[in-house]
Amino acid sequence: MAAGTLRALVDGGHEVVLVVTSPDRRRGRREEPSPTPVKRVAGEFGIAVTERVEDVVGTGAELGVVVAFGRIVPPGVLERVPMVNVHYSLLPRWRGAAPVERAIVAGDLTTGVCVMALEKGLDTGPVYAHREVVIGDDETAGELRGRLGAVGTALLLELLDRPAGLPAPTPQSGEASYAAKLTPDELRLDFSRSAVECHRVVRVGRAWTTFRGRRLIVLAARPHADHPASGAPPGLLEGSAVITGAGALELVEVQIEGRGPLPFAAWRAGARPRPGEMLGA
Repeated sequence: MAAGTLRALVDGGHEVVLVVTSPDRRRGRREEPSPTPVKRVAGEFGIAVTERVEDVVGTGAELGVVVAFGRIVPPGVLERVPMVNVHYSLLPRWRGAAPVERAIVAGDLTTGVCVMALEKGLDTGPVYAHREVVIGDDETAGELRGRLGAVGTALLLELLDRPAGLPAPTPQSGEASYAAKLTPDELRLDFSRSAVECHRVVRVGRAWTTFRGRRLIVLAARPHADHPASGAPPGLLEGSAVITGAGALELVEVQIEGRGPLPFAAWRAGARPRPGEMLGA
């Protein structure tokens, strides 16, 4: 997300004097550490890069732009360099690290983007502007995050390009909720819940269950809320579907941990579940 915003800022004629990002690290199966996407874009434009947010002090920057940073900016830095944060929710709902994932799991119909003033509290600053976005019924967290990134970047540029400068921000109002990162336990599929609820967890990514004592990651699925009630226990495999507390969840793509993704039909042909065998038992 930050890489796209950086590119848009430079293309829009804004001077960027420094990029702060995470250290290089291994990504996927790569042996050598690789830079973050925003660091690669900074390199294309010859922009200096650092891992220390304190380094922005003394650069002469008039404003800092924070996008998916994942770290607290020290108050001493904010006193020297005011900053705006592009946050992927309609604040004060879903303050914190995982607003996109939490919105999907909660079944929210809409979410959005806020451009807010950064302060020492966790996503508590007043809001300059916001845009609402409808969440698609089958939209994954990655897809939604991509759309929000585009909307947020456009909104940010609109604000920065105002001849009169940034408008006066509006204090947040309403009940706050917090978006902590989802734990592995929260990503475990609970088939006693409805097919729609299980599908939400799959859409977040890395949803999992077990089969014969081994973890089985569910990469894609479809809910069948109107699946005929058979009286079968939740977790029972019926063809390509698993029975849930309400309806059935059709499994489309799965992955045995440590191996590559497979269409569910291919996994089933190899695993050969016995009649009455359960997932998550």
